[in-house]
Amino acid sequence: MGNATEWFDYGVYAYTATYIANSFFPGDLESATLLTLGVFAVSFLVRPIGGLVWGPLGDRLGRRQVLALTIVMMAGATFLLGAIPSYDSIGFWSPLLLVILRMIQGFSTGGEYGGAATFMAEYSPDKKRGFFGSFLEFGTLLGFSLGAIVVLFVDLLSTDAFMATWGWRLPFFVALPLGLIGLYMRSKLEDTPVFLELEEEGGVEHETKTQFSELIRQYWKPILTLGGLVVALNVTNYTLLSYMPTYLETRIGLSSTSSLWLVIIGQLAMMVVIPFSGALSDRVGRKPLWLVSMLGLFVFAIPMYMLMSVNFGWAILAFVVLGLLYVLQLSTISATFPAMFPTHVRFAGFAIAYNVSTSLFGGTAPAANEWLVEKTGNDLVPAFYMMGACLIGLIALKFVTETAGASLRGRDTPSQRTADTVDQ
Repeated sequence: MGNATEWFDYGVYAYTATYIANSFFPGDLESATLLTLGVFAVSFLVRPIGGLVWGPLGDRLGRRQVLALTIVMMAGATFLLGAIPSYDSIGFWSPLLLVILRMIQGFSTGGEYGGAATFMAEYSPDKKRGFFGSFLEFGTLLGFSLGAIVVLFVDLLSTDAFMATWGWRLPFFVALPLGLIGLYMRSKLEDTPVFLELEEEGGVEHETKTQFSELIRQYWKPILTLGGLVVALNVTNYTLLSYMPTYLETRIGLSSTSSLWLVIIGQLAMMVVIPFSGALSDRVGRKPLWLVSMLGLFVFAIPMYMLMSVNFGWAILAFVVLGLLYVLQLSTISATFPAMFPTHVRFAGFAIAYNVSTSLFGGTAPAANEWLVEKTGNDLVPAFYMMGACLIGLIALKFVTETAGASLRGRDTPSQRTADTVDQ
């Protein structure tokens, strides 16, 4: 639920991008939309800083405390974003405040995602980590879908004039009560058994400098490998889930209502499948699912994007096909990535590697796609972008060690343990 709240905030921004463009950036719609997507990317540039701060804190103070702080920051910043006066009212200060609040959101998310995935992984039984961990991404899709549903609901009840002025702001205000609910739920949870066990044994790192030096010196290989997988994961994520409504409205000519319906239907289909995909990874391993996903996306990206341009019905089918292929990656994040690091540097290793790669490639994907489509005039650019990202992911996958069923306890990397130790 906490993760759903975080991604509701990101989803609302993505799904109101054209309204934000009109409110905060003067000029023609194409340039304004590109600037809006650029501001979307700004929050991702701050995420590595959040990872550098929150990650070590999570390994020293515990996962729960960091997660409580990040959800408060995200919900507060999102609420305030909806209250920013338009450019016509306060001029330059309007986009400046937008950028500042997006940076606060990015800083909080730098600790949110790595912490949430680590929390889920360390609470899950070793043999069912894929199944239970997949519900973190169920929450992600729930947040994105809820954002789309709220925007669609307001849109259907509003006139065009009201939607352009105050209607688009209302979903942002919903973030505050959602954030308070998430905070309440997280404050009632104990920290993970794996972290508490390490803390009792005196194995928790207490010096950030020591932790960083050990992380870089001993775990640079999993950091690079995780970063490569995240390129495939998040370029697909933000191209498919965040940029899609803007793409369909500006390039395919769908109405805002139709594009939101398409995303909602596609994401609901993904939510149905995601727990089954996570459970499958417990039986066959994480790597086979990643391999099928990236190969499938590489093969079907161009045909599905071509299909989207036919009509609304075919666009839904194309989105669902790509979404279901992507679920094979998405469902195993919480099981795969935390298992690449031992407990005492798990939060920091995950948060830093994940957020650096996401900031460079994932968060910039909507703006990069929009700019490339505008410059080349080729509406298949998002497909090419996803294909290139999948190639990078396939290279990284060669260096991933299978950790399905491995224990996450202790100061050793799970993949370093023998099968006999894991069974014990």
